This record gives sequence, C-alpha cells and structure tokens, in this order.
Amino acid sequence: MTDNSLTWTEGIGRLLMITVGALLIYLGIAKGFEPLLLIPIGMGAVLSNIPLAYINDEGGILRYVYDVGIETGVFPLIIFMGVGAMTDFGPMIANPKTAFLGAAAQFGIFSTLIGALLLTQYVPGIEFSMQDAAAIGIIGGADGPTSIFLASRLSPHLLGSIAVAAYSYMALVPIIQPPIMKLFTTEAERKIQMKQLRYVSKREKILFPIIVIILCALLLPSAAPLIGFLMFGNLMKECGVVDRLSDTTQNALINIVTIFLGLGVGSKLSAEKFLNLETLGIIVLGLIAFSFGTAAGVIMAKGMNLFLKQKINPLIGSAGVSAVPMAARVSNKVGLDSDPHNFLLMHAMGPNVAGVIGSAVAAGILLAVFM
Repeated sequence: MTDNSLTWTEGIGRLLMITVGALLIYLGIAKGFEPLLLIPIGMGAVLSNIPLAYINDEGGILRYVYDVGIETGVFPLIIFMGVGAMTDFGPMIANPKTAFLGAAAQFGIFSTLIGALLLTQYVPGIEFSMQDAAAIGIIGGADGPTSIFLASRLSPHLLGSIAVAAYSYMALVPIIQPPIMKLFTTEAERKIQMKQLRYVSKREKILFPIIVIILCALLLPSAAPLIGFLMFGNLMKECGVVDRLSDTTQNALINIVTIFLGLGVGSKLSAEKFLNLETLGIIVLGLIAFSFGTAAGVIMAKGMNLFLKQKINPLIGSAGVSAVPMAARVSNKVGLDSDPHNFLLMHAMGPNVAGVIGSAVAAGILLAVFM
C-alpha cells in the first residue's frame, strides 16, 4: 500500500466509514430495516473508525469480540440455534413440495460464485480466489449468520463487506423483492388461493429435527455445525420438556449474541479494509445474487404448477430465500395487494424455513469443496 492510499484511508476514509455507520444506524431506527442487526453493525463501524481510539487494534474490545465470537464461528452457530428455537417447521412438513422452492432460491448462491470469478477475469483491480467467490456467493441465500460463518472460514479478509451486503439486502427485502415478483407473475397467478394446511402433530415436529440431523451426518457432514445447531434449537422448542432452555435460547441468549455479532461485524468496516474496488464488486454481486434467488423461487413455483392439480401461488416462491420471516411477510403482502382475501403467510413460511436449511446445505457444500 502506498503512502498516499494509507493517508487517504486514515483521513477522509475514516470519516466516510463513520458516515456509513451512521447511515446504517439511521436505516435501523428511522426505516426499521433489520434494526437488531444494522444498529450494532453501524455502531461497530463508527467505533472502529475513531482515530487514536485503538478499539479495533490488538487488545481492543472489538478485536476481542471478533476473535472470540466470529473468527471461531461461535456467534453464527448460536444465532442459528436461536433461529431454530423460534422457527416452526410445521408449514414445510404440512406441504413438503414447498421445500423445492427453498432449494430453487439457492440458485442465487452458485450464480454469484460464477459472477465473482468473472469479475476477477475481466475487471482490473479485483482478484477473488475460489474461496473468496464461494464466500461471496452465499450472500444469495439472504442468510446473515451463514454468510458470516462461511466467510470466517473461507475468506476472513472479506467478512465485513460480505456481512454488510448480506444484512443490508435482508433489510431491503420489502423494497427489492416485490418488483421482481410482479415481473415474473401475472395478476391471475398472484390471485391463486391455496388450501388450508393440514394439522402437523407434535410427534412429527419432534421427529423432524432428529431425522434432518441424521441425514446431514450421513450425506453432508460439513453442514453439520449449521444444521445441527438449527435443529437442536428447534428440538428444544418442540419437545416441550425444556421450556426454560428454549425460552433462554429464543430471547436472552440470541439477543446477547446478536449485540456482539453486530459489533464484531462492524469492526471489520474499518476504512483501510472496506474502501476498495473489491467491496464495490461484492455489493453489486450481492444485489444480483438476491435478485436471482428471488426470481428462481418464483419461476420454480410456476414450473411446478405445470404438473400440479392443486396450484401453488408463485408469490410464495420468493420466500425461498432465508430472510425469515421477512420474505414470507412480503409474499403475503404482495398477494393481499392483488386479492385482499388471499392470505399466503403460512404457505410462504414453508419455502422460507426450507430456505434456511437450503442455505446451510449450500454452505456445507462450499466448505466441503473449497476448505
């Protein structure tokens, strides 16, 4: 790095990144965009760019937070356990076909991996390795904890950019998804009404996480950390005999970890690490990935309707991305805009929770191939 570039990032660059942090805080407070994440991330960005504070250097508190919780992969796994404890897999169990929509939405992950390699090939100044491309691609799953977990394993130097892109696009789901959903569907398709889901027994809900963990252990062990903690959290919720543990996992534990996860991610938004051409490439690729994932889920639903007697409303395909439950709510809202009596929320939760599993499986595949 030249002296001029060092001076730039240490001077106006720090001020610019403090402004970025303040913008994230503003979006969280004023616009309600994922405030539980954007506010800690924004504050982490502000603190890590204060000159002479050394809060992000060796011995600084943000450095300890990052090393202990993110570099080790502990925080994302605890978040996944909390997500599992808050998730009802009933809608997916009741309508297993919707799992295909969650799988289709992962198309954005692998298309973005290819896009990152193309940027390396054709854009001077961008040099993404295969590990970098794999870590960037996971943004397409719209799953923040998975993005952080994979980036910490494959591409730690890009963690800040990847995390901000993933969480920013998760927060912008209500803005990004509706135009894509409407582009790929007709008014008649958006008005398709779906039958009420069948009742799912407690036994089914208890057996589901156990079966998923066994299948993961047999077929894709590299995904076991993410899938295992997700299913463990869900088992605590559904078994009904550890309510205290489930309640702690759903509330106090996940809230505490979310605070430090956000601060740790924000600590990677220092000017010298963030202000470069590669970061811009990641932001652009993240938007493309998210758009492709949304479109793929909708198109998959339309394709399935060619063979199904009981049609699926294609809008729920967009919920195949892992932004739970935001994506399902957006599917429901767009459906209600077309027909005020067409409630799709529970139907959309099927592909939504399937997308969480799908992104974890995709991360496991990428780890197995590129680790």
